[in-house]
Amino acid sequence: MRVNRRTFLGGGVAASLWAFERAASAPTPAPADAPRRLEAAPASLQIAAPPAAATRLLAYNGAAPGPLLRLRKGEEVRLRLANRLEEGTTLSFPGLRAANAAAGIGGLTQPLVAPGADLDIRFTPPDSGFNLYFPDAGGATAKQIGGGLYGAIVVEETSPPATDLETIVVLADWRLDDEGQIKDDFSDASVARGAGRLGALLTANAAPAPLTLFPAPGARVRLRLANAATARIMSIGVTGVRPLIVAVDGQPSEPFEPLHNAFPMGPSARFELMFDMPREAGAAVGFTLNGGEAAAIAGEPDRPMVVFEARGEVVAARPEIAGLPANPLLPKEIRLERAMRVDLTIEGGGAAPFTVNGASFSDWNVKPLFAVPRGAPVTLGFFNKTAVAQAMRLGGHVGRLLHELDDGWEPYWRDTILVAPGRAAHLAFVASNGGKWPLCSAIPERRAAGVGAWFQAVG
Repeated sequence: MRVNRRTFLGGGVAASLWAFERAASAPTPAPADAPRRLEAAPASLQIAAPPAAATRLLAYNGAAPGPLLRLRKGEEVRLRLANRLEEGTTLSFPGLRAANAAAGIGGLTQPLVAPGADLDIRFTPPDSGFNLYFPDAGGATAKQIGGGLYGAIVVEETSPPATDLETIVVLADWRLDDEGQIKDDFSDASVARGAGRLGALLTANAAPAPLTLFPAPGARVRLRLANAATARIMSIGVTGVRPLIVAVDGQPSEPFEPLHNAFPMGPSARFELMFDMPREAGAAVGFTLNGGEAAAIAGEPDRPMVVFEARGEVVAARPEIAGLPANPLLPKEIRLERAMRVDLTIEGGGAAPFTVNGASFSDWNVKPLFAVPRGAPVTLGFFNKTAVAQAMRLGGHVGRLLHELDDGWEPYWRDTILVAPGRAAHLAFVASNGGKWPLCSAIPERRAAGVGAWFQAVG
């Protein structure tokens, strides 16, 4: 399928398959017209394989995931959020490092958009990259994301790398009852304090996994992969090729091979991978949700999520994969010796509420966990004293995951990190984006159960 750049910007690509062959012509400039409308409303969609009944859910413009938003670096995001739900909502863009006023964090950076109301959203993302958009609506967040309100947004590089096929895949899970409808257990504290709300139906974009694509033998593929599940931590194994990870959480990384050809994806995590297809027709490359000990649910089998099968004529070999240019707006180094050091101890779970430093989160507390001058370095220590893995999100910023021995950092930037039960992790960042920002669980039902705080970058 060949899709020109006007189709990219106009959003005319079906949500079930975002796969593009690179067009040979120059990009078509985006029209300077009215804001693009995103309507959040109830819908009925066939997400389970027939003969299962259609599922009543929530959707943007009638699709889950919602429309692909694609723009060029330096282009302004111009959206009109139309709330046709029965409760308040917002539109947030974790990973885009948007200005605080456009961050869409209900109750912290803006009020909720009331039912029946519209909100115009305008900002210019500072970085290129691949991210998700979804609501951040306080206690309603888990129900809204878990009900289908999420989508992908891509800010394209000025000079994208040469590829034969680019595909964008958003993974999700759905917790359905015997009639194929979404279970309304989003406020069940016992679920939130345990492993989280895990669904047995797994989808890749809008259809039951696996999603199968057919690049040519030898084709260079760029896969942008995101986890839109609210609680499921996915261990993704790769077969048939050794890919290079070239970006994590929307930011370019030094290219590296995933350890043991597998990588973990917490809720809202984004990974970009590049690889060349085998040069034999019929050869396959698979991205599989690992079961066994790596499974979110004990005893879950391996389940293929995305499959690439080589078809057609062999394409000419390309030079070695070079990765993506580093983001010049991010610091080349972080002066750790000058950093403010803040520790967060996460406790509770089971029958007890979660707490962060002894306090259980409820909406947005009046007092920030800490305040830091804008531009100052910060080192965060996350100490997980619970029996479950914690996925923690840093709002408005990206940071470097520090080595356990404090002898350096990983070659990528993160806005969400995983902290294993009984373990600790450290993240360093520069507080360059002024305003009030969340520092909380990336699992919305767990944030509602107590794992949350916020900080302020002042000046």
